[in-house]
Amino acid sequence: MLANWPVAILAGGLATRLRPATAKTPKALLSVAGEPFLVHQLRLLHSEGFRKIVICVGYLGEAIQANIGDGSTLGLHIDYSFDGPTLLGTGGALKRALPKFGEKFLVIYGDSYMPVDYAAIVQAFVVSGKPALMTVFENEGCWDASNLWFDSGEIRRYSKKLRTSEMRYIDYGIAVLSASVFGSFPDDAMFDLVDVYSRLVSEKQVAAYEVKQRFYQIGSREGLAELDSLLRNRPASIPA
Repeated sequence: MLANWPVAILAGGLATRLRPATAKTPKALLSVAGEPFLVHQLRLLHSEGFRKIVICVGYLGEAIQANIGDGSTLGLHIDYSFDGPTLLGTGGALKRALPKFGEKFLVIYGDSYMPVDYAAIVQAFVVSGKPALMTVFENEGCWDASNLWFDSGEIRRYSKKLRTSEMRYIDYGIAVLSASVFGSFPDDAMFDLVDVYSRLVSEKQVAAYEVKQRFYQIGSREGLAELDSLLRNRPASIPA
């Protein structure tokens, strides 16, 4: 089923927190357990059944394309969408890439490793009948600041700026979106995916799927070292 679902990987950021390591190397290509991080991410997606990948790139995007190629060696079909001369942000990058996705697609961040049941997430989106689905995780502020009030299966509030005591959950980092949710946003303009989510939550147009497994990320030196150790000592339950 998932072979026909495109996955967008957002890999266009500047990765300033990881300088100087990312001064000449994009974050997606940083070495983790002896290979570029993006290779681990792509293998995970392949193991879940995905075959169509679109990588949204900006800063040092040509290096990612040159290193990863068309995905054939990984059993994938990989396409690329470049921001152009101006970085577009996560939302703007996705809107620019819409012609490569079709009507419905998944979105993940290019610095996150999330070994979860992707088929269940897609199924929850289909059943919901809503134009968007966000995965949520009861973070309790452990790995990043919680930004969601999630209660009785519904996202009540979402904000990365105005946090309240009810926010014990976090946007886990996997979403399923319909292309239509970008209709009111301008073409080739910078905006963030957070802006899209905030509008959809306020309009009660976002379904939620609660994930129980924690996420891993390489957005910091600590996260990079943790994932490196995890994948070098990978248990059988974590895909290569």
